[in-house]
Amino acid sequence: MKRIILSMALMIGVCQISFAHFMWIETEATGKQGVTQEIKVYFGEYNYGVYEEVGGESFDKMKDFQLWVVDPAGKKQVLTTEARDKYYLARYTPQTEGTFTVILDNDQIDVVDYSQYDFGIFKTHYHAMAEINVGGEASLTADQNESGLSIQRVPSDDDTVKLQLSFLGKPLAESEVSVFISDQWKKEIYTDKEGFVTFTLPWSTKYIVGVTKKEEVPGQFRGEDYEFVWNCVTYCINN
Repeated sequence: MKRIILSMALMIGVCQISFAHFMWIETEATGKQGVTQEIKVYFGEYNYGVYEEVGGESFDKMKDFQLWVVDPAGKKQVLTTEARDKYYLARYTPQTEGTFTVILDNDQIDVVDYSQYDFGIFKTHYHAMAEINVGGEASLTADQNESGLSIQRVPSDDDTVKLQLSFLGKPLAESEVSVFISDQWKKEIYTDKEGFVTFTLPWSTKYIVGVTKKEEVPGQFRGEDYEFVWNCVTYCINN
């Protein structure tokens, strides 16, 4: 009986680790040409209402992220951020019409030892995406993460959301995708053989789409050995 209880506890622990804290970007999905808008970077568990404080022990370990915008012509502009209580704030002013992709990348995170949870020693790679649409119809968002997970929003003819997931520059086939909202609601869906997934947004609220993947590649970072890389990508949708 003790063995069964221990096994169940370990399984629960691994499930919690597989999608616990994550980084995500929030911004208004619709912008105006020449009008500056705010972009916010959070760390926590959105579906449980957990927003870590900037400068706190948890968020401080995530502070070495990069944030940039890719305009409709493919030009990249790196953004500077200001610390607020529970997020980092950046500002961006779209100068043309079209779809602008906001991208966060963070692979500068110390190695973590979760051997006590039977999860191993790993390095984390966070990636996140949001979009700003200015005038006209939305177009395909940019994909700029050849070293991990990425999400692209694909234009659709109706109200459904169509995404393509990729890993190391290749479609992420037949993989689990989590969709969260803030009241602990969560739905699991799966990509097809080409990495595409389609779903609807039943409520007018904020959604976080997230995917994780364990990359079995050992290495060393900041003098610490790790057994694998834990990849996580998120996409925030304001509906």
